[in-house]
Amino acid sequence: NNQSIMMFSMQRIGRSAKTPMTTAVNQALARQATSAFGTAALNISSTRRNKPTVNVFPIQTRSLSLQALDMAAVRQIKAELMEVDANGNSDGRIDADELKALLKRHNTTFTDEEIIELGELYYAGKSGGAVSIDKFIEAIDYAAANANGDDKHIRDNDEKAQHFRETGRHPLGVGRCGLEYMPAKSNHGHYTEEELDVKLTHVEPATFSDRLALGAVKTVRVLFDTATGWRNDNITSTNILRRVIFLETIAAVPGMSAAIIRHFKSLRSMERDGGMLQMLLEEANNERMHLLTFVRMRDPSLAFRAAVIGGQFGFGSMFILAYIISPKFCHRFVGYVEEEACSTYTKIIKAIEDAPEGTELANWRTEQAPNIAKSYWKLGEHGTVLDLMYAVRADEAEHRDVNHLLSGMGENQINPLYDPQAKLDAMLLKYVKDMMDKNPKAEPTTQPAERAA
Repeated sequence: NNQSIMMFSMQRIGRSAKTPMTTAVNQALARQATSAFGTAALNISSTRRNKPTVNVFPIQTRSLSLQALDMAAVRQIKAELMEVDANGNSDGRIDADELKALLKRHNTTFTDEEIIELGELYYAGKSGGAVSIDKFIEAIDYAAANANGDDKHIRDNDEKAQHFRETGRHPLGVGRCGLEYMPAKSNHGHYTEEELDVKLTHVEPATFSDRLALGAVKTVRVLFDTATGWRNDNITSTNILRRVIFLETIAAVPGMSAAIIRHFKSLRSMERDGGMLQMLLEEANNERMHLLTFVRMRDPSLAFRAAVIGGQFGFGSMFILAYIISPKFCHRFVGYVEEEACSTYTKIIKAIEDAPEGTELANWRTEQAPNIAKSYWKLGEHGTVLDLMYAVRADEAEHRDVNHLLSGMGENQINPLYDPQAKLDAMLLKYVKDMMDKNPKAEPTTQPAERAA
């Protein structure tokens, strides 16, 4: 379970750069994703544990206390920041527009979409403000140091880090209010080959609630197979469309139901939701897009549509009541449902790929997907039905991992899959890694005290 969650969170928080990276910063970037779950994994300096941090480099009118960057790296970073600022408003501060200009200089590391998203997060987190160049450099160093395997030592012994931990303030001074209104980002339409190669995973039930959720899913699976006439040894195009259309009319219910309940709770308590509501709405809409795609391939009968109405009324009512009582149970239930969905779509993909030439299933290997699917998943002008099935399975795997993760979260916990502070930390690590790749003489220091001397 932990492995699948860590892999998933790395996909959502940041992509690895394609250029060769230095060992220290590569490890920082690779493990930055786990910081969202309260763990630290980068060992920039295993020797730092017993050495005081005395690496001080003067910047303008004050000095910076650094833990992971040496003076050569700071000089190069500062020079680039000053150049970006000079092309902006020349006030010695980095605002959202200047941040985007900075990232555009590293367009082999950051995509246009990432640059826009990070600029919006930074603007929202700073409420339209800016941060001094000195603070920006400190934030880069802090992000690298905090991703360190020696994180506990740093946090317990560095007063500044202790302040950030106790006050919840990020070194860049960014907040998390953007979580409450910015739409949750997703990889839909931007899946890599690795992400499309979905592995079937299973979370073993650890509590009575988990076992109850798994038992409920197994029972529903039997009833659903019977109602749709599904047989694993007789997979046809007709059976597939009948099954997935009905499945998606039900699958879109949990996300919307949970979002509604969380919305009303936020209104009653007059408190923030922590970014969960937006993510659940996105999940519900994603499932709805599955449905709108498949109905382009088959028009359900009136009897089928009547069954959908009954299913929504029954399942929707029960799920809303269950979510009010125990959100943890409901997210675990949905996680197990999505495990079954991944299994079903894997069987469908195999059936299409193995179908004899001339059969309807074999035609799906070359038949173009509906236009709505091509645009939503960015399948390209000649995207096929088989390509569509791979994309839908990747969606279901994402929902599987998200709901299993949510089931283990506590009340009022910030959404770890779309935390602006974690996103910006990952950005800083990717930025400094790219700087090190382009300027190999400037390395993150492995022994700060000795280098400063």
